[in-house]
Amino acid sequence: MRLSQKVRLLSAALVPMFALAACSGGAGGGGGAAGSGGGDAPVKLKVWSWDGTVARAVPGFQAANPNIKVEVVNAGSSQDEYKALDNAIQAGSGVPDVVMFEYFAVPYFAIPGKLADLGEFGVQNLKNDYVQAAWNDVTVNGKVYALPSDYGPSAMFYNAATFKKAGIDKPPATWDEYYEAAKKIRALGDDYYIAQDTGDIFFLLSLIWQAGGRPFKVDGTKVHIDFTDPGTTKAVTFWQKMLDEGLVNTKITGWSDDWNRALNDGTLATQTMGGWLTSTLPERAPKAAGDFKVALMPQWTQGDKVGSANGGSSFGIPAASEHKEAAFKFLEYFAHGGGLSSRVDAGAFVPNTSVLDSEEFRSKANEYFGDQKVGAVLAEASEIVGIGWQYPPFFEWARSIYGDIASPFYTSGKGSLAEILQQWKQRCVQYGNEQGFEVD
Repeated sequence: MRLSQKVRLLSAALVPMFALAACSGGAGGGGGAAGSGGGDAPVKLKVWSWDGTVARAVPGFQAANPNIKVEVVNAGSSQDEYKALDNAIQAGSGVPDVVMFEYFAVPYFAIPGKLADLGEFGVQNLKNDYVQAAWNDVTVNGKVYALPSDYGPSAMFYNAATFKKAGIDKPPATWDEYYEAAKKIRALGDDYYIAQDTGDIFFLLSLIWQAGGRPFKVDGTKVHIDFTDPGTTKAVTFWQKMLDEGLVNTKITGWSDDWNRALNDGTLATQTMGGWLTSTLPERAPKAAGDFKVALMPQWTQGDKVGSANGGSSFGIPAASEHKEAAFKFLEYFAHGGGLSSRVDAGAFVPNTSVLDSEEFRSKANEYFGDQKVGAVLAEASEIVGIGWQYPPFFEWARSIYGDIASPFYTSGKGSLAEILQQWKQRCVQYGNEQGFEVD
């Protein structure tokens, strides 16, 4: 599930990472408390989450663990939550026991020691129940600091009615076919486009990811950024062509009223986003019920099956938690164990192979998507996500400034995506080094 779509984190709100390292280390030193919750003494856990499905797992967990009481608190947007957690760690009080993190935020908290290494709880025994790419997202420098809880494998949501109107009888299997389809849809009229883009960095990175680009390489506190590798260049060049030829709507911003309208009336024919859109699209485009379908992302080479991810989140345990053992019990319960089914029933899209491989998940027809068995498509999309992708530890800050850098290009058409990425790199290098990393 992609969350906090429009968060804009001001650099002033970020606490320098290594200024907090000593604080987290000291608080985490309550190692004697790490076993809290293992005996009969009552324990109260505080869980910070913006995912409403987590609370669904609480009744079952408490029934099985009567000595552990769980309070799930909505700490606000991801930005609000990360800032509040940093502040609590620095103050040495009010630190929650389990916290929700977007995948790209895990390194920010893990590298300076603000998250507990889950290895001591035998977390490796759970590895095979998660798609490989999701497990990779919670692994930093060989250690696992969180459990995946929801996922966003990239998929193409397309309006089959608009495709038919344009003479397209099946979803494009390659990006070359997508390009040809874009021209046919554009020919339907001034308002028709195959897609829209006003500077969505997650979409661009999903193209780069799928094409084999790996622009961020992280090794401890060393970060290397390169937007000139072959995979990145291939993806950026393709999308630049789409923009240059006017095949993409650069006026409609995602999640806006105009976006809803265009999805409803069919003038916006596709959205390549995370699988979480299956739960969002019916609310945004109710008039298009039955018209939208789901397919794998188009491929760069005919016959390939490679994907990427767009969004998703996980849960970790702060190093300063005083109830780590009890916290892990609950974390394992709702992200892997008995509480998983209640969350799936509530709409969570999870990266657990036990769910994705099940006949029930794969064979269930989705009425909104014309009774298509959407689960089977998204399960496959999860399985083919390319591995080896990394985000820099300061990506929360980096994504907040990308829009500012890209905006002039999308409003005036001057410049190029390649130039934008180089400017973005320069800003990231400067900021990362200021935060105590070695960035080049």
